[in-house]
Amino acid sequence: MALLRPKEIRVMRPEDIRAKFKELNDELMHERGVAAMGGAPRSPGKIRALRTNIARIHTIMQEMQTAKTVKASGAPAKMKAEAKEGPKKAPKPSAKKARKEKSKKEEQEEKK
Repeated sequence: MALLRPKEIRVMRPEDIRAKFKELNDELMHERGVAAMGGAPRSPGKIRALRTNIARIHTIMQEMQTAKTVKASGAPAKMKAEAKEGPKKAPKPSAKKARKEKSKKEEQEEKK
């Protein structure tokens, strides 16, 4: 089982990519089944290679989907990501700092 290179995957048509993704998933399920039943795998690194290939294909499929979405909307991806996150919140003060401020307030109240 050879690792698929990202260039090889990007050259493929979307239908071929989906077919390869399904084929690799089926093969991974078979190999996991053999391992779960206590059988010795023919190639010990095959499961790892399958998982790597599946992850690469999935990543490239997501990139293609994101590119389609951005192209259709006309907005850059970075702006879309910021819009999803919403406004940035101010960081909370640390617990140590909060205790220090609390003790200062208590001291001021005692003086009064």
